[in-house]
Amino acid sequence: DTSLAEVNSFSPSVPISPSSMINQYKFEDGPELRDLFITVDDPESHITAIETFITYRVVTKTTRGEFDSSEYEVRRRYQDFLWLKSKLEEAHPTLIIPPLPEKFIMKGMVERFSDEFIETRRKALHKFLNRIADHPTLTFNEDFKIFLTAQAWELSSHKKQGPGLLSRMGQTVRAVASSVRGAAKNRPEMFTEMNNYMETFSQKINLLDKIAHRIYKEERDYFNEMKEYGPIHTLWSASEEDIADSLKGIASCIDRCCKATEKRMAGLSEHLLPILHEYVLYSEILMGVLKRRDQIQGELDSKVDALANKKTEKDLFSEEIGKLEDKVERANNALKADWDRWKQNMQWDMRSSFTNVAENNLHYYEE
Repeated sequence: DTSLAEVNSFSPSVPISPSSMINQYKFEDGPELRDLFITVDDPESHITAIETFITYRVVTKTTRGEFDSSEYEVRRRYQDFLWLKSKLEEAHPTLIIPPLPEKFIMKGMVERFSDEFIETRRKALHKFLNRIADHPTLTFNEDFKIFLTAQAWELSSHKKQGPGLLSRMGQTVRAVASSVRGAAKNRPEMFTEMNNYMETFSQKINLLDKIAHRIYKEERDYFNEMKEYGPIHTLWSASEEDIADSLKGIASCIDRCCKATEKRMAGLSEHLLPILHEYVLYSEILMGVLKRRDQIQGELDSKVDALANKKTEKDLFSEEIGKLEDKVERANNALKADWDRWKQNMQWDMRSSFTNVAENNLHYYEE
């Protein structure tokens, strides 16, 4: 990337420190002005005889004509977000639906319902809704509008109007049957390249995710040891009069190192871990989207083969094939546009995440 080389091309008259080098690395401008703004905040705990759960306030401000009001405020729980994601996947099978945080994100690192867990989830849910709001197609989905505007009882009533059990079973059977057939034989080269890219991306992002978690664990263990190590020198100074000042100085130094390490850990958990894990989930989503595109292509291929082998019902088959060709073309166009948008967002997120971590590391070592 030539832009990285340019970062090091400074005038000799400019003093170069590690921080100033990072600060001179500029990003592109943000997205254009929007007409839909969503905030997820104010988590609340709810305890019932059956379960304990958290709800979040979702505030929407908009200037769009299809909304009856310019501002809405509703409360939603995690299950409502899951419902919205499933409805978007059902309505737009070949679009890239943003991932939700998993049921127990950062397992082993934070306790469920702790302040840290709730805040991590709130940020992820906020990002999920805003990614949908920024998407040129998903933002106009009717279920998304209902999610943002309906009161709890209205949303509950709307959820019950979903497809019946038999319909859902039929969809599942068709999906399994399609997946058994394997990759579409007439898959365009572009989608084969996408598939290969995602296989490599998935391996690399999963490896980065594991490494980042290992680094965080090592930092945490180091921090915990330092917390025990500092007070030992303070106690020691009480029985060593001649070197008491030196021992207190070491204790003070360890305390400052503790604070700096804690700040560095916060930077990792805020800027790196969530982004890497989000793209681990994205890699799974994209592989699923590519499979669904292949299933549509496979359905068309099987109809074309059936037409070639049958003498009768040609008119009926030709009509079905025409509809499937339109469906494949729509699926291809939707995925191509989404793919370019996703890659651009991914590169932006990765670059800003790693630059933030680099900047935090430089501040830490300077300090």
